[in-house]
Amino acid sequence: MNNSDAVFSNITDFCQVLLPVWETHRISDTKTRNNACR
Repeated sequence: MNNSDAVFSNITDFCQVLLPVWETHRISDTKTRNNACR
């Protein structure tokens, strides 16, 4: 394995860990507004 293969392998491993965690902590795409003060 050459150096570029190792880099891409590390990036792939990182993304496999990051994406599930990011999905659980990100703000939802739906726009909700709280208009209770009206």
